[in-house]
Amino acid sequence: MQDLKKIVVIGAGTMGHGIAQVAARCGLESVLHDVSSPALATGMAAVEKNLDQGVEKGKVTIEEREQTLSRLSGEPDLDRALDRVSMVIEAVPEHLDLKKSIFKDLDTRLPADIVIATNTSSLPIAELARATRRPQLVIGMHFFNPVHIMKLLEVVRGEATSDACLDLALSLGVRMGKECIVVRDSPGFATSRLGLVLGLEAIRMVEEEVASAADIDKAMTLGYRHPVGPLRLTDLVGLDVRLAIAKHLHTTLGSSAFSPPALLETMVAEGKLGQKTGRGFYEWS
Repeated sequence: MQDLKKIVVIGAGTMGHGIAQVAARCGLESVLHDVSSPALATGMAAVEKNLDQGVEKGKVTIEEREQTLSRLSGEPDLDRALDRVSMVIEAVPEHLDLKKSIFKDLDTRLPADIVIATNTSSLPIAELARATRRPQLVIGMHFFNPVHIMKLLEVVRGEATSDACLDLALSLGVRMGKECIVVRDSPGFATSRLGLVLGLEAIRMVEEEVASAADIDKAMTLGYRHPVGPLRLTDLVGLDVRLAIAKHLHTTLGSSAFSPPALLETMVAEGKLGQKTGRGFYEWS
């Protein structure tokens, strides 16, 4: 297993470009890859915007901004991206078959000692590991949105994950400035399982007209000191993402607590996915 020098992030969406940004900021060569050139360009532009906002708020110096950008690159060609790589982090949408195909492909391209991590928030690490010939070097690294601000990193150990692989993931998390927790590969892990129950119940309350979305959120932010309410958080995460996780946990755990509310199904079908589409439980400009 190599020392960490270069990280490749697969998938330039919200989570992917955020992970690539924090990797570059902590001193690593960071390469962002996506099969879509427009998505890659959008992801790289989002990193610049994040850093510019950090400079405006006094949280990032101009020198830190320039150094971060100097260590970050976007590469549409996967083989070029993987050249001399120390570790790969996959951050594509939450579809098991898609992730498995990517893991199988990476396994054929990478040297045998390279760790492949996944940013999944709920999918089984063991399934992804079985798509490779290196199950001992597959691990979950569940970051939170926005990656450059949120301090938590949920590290998910698969049944075959080695101690050395776990140590590498934890050391990277610490280097990125994250507080790490380690959980066993179990449906929903710790964060998604707990957070989803609250989010789905809040959606049922809107469905039943118990209270408005804003008042339900206010109940949790002011009454329980949550930094953001469950419905606003659903908008930030994406209603489609929440629905996919709910369906997965409902199937795997068999609990009615994870049964997707009809309102969530309807809103996703109507394209009301939250912040990324401009409309969810709130209007986003």
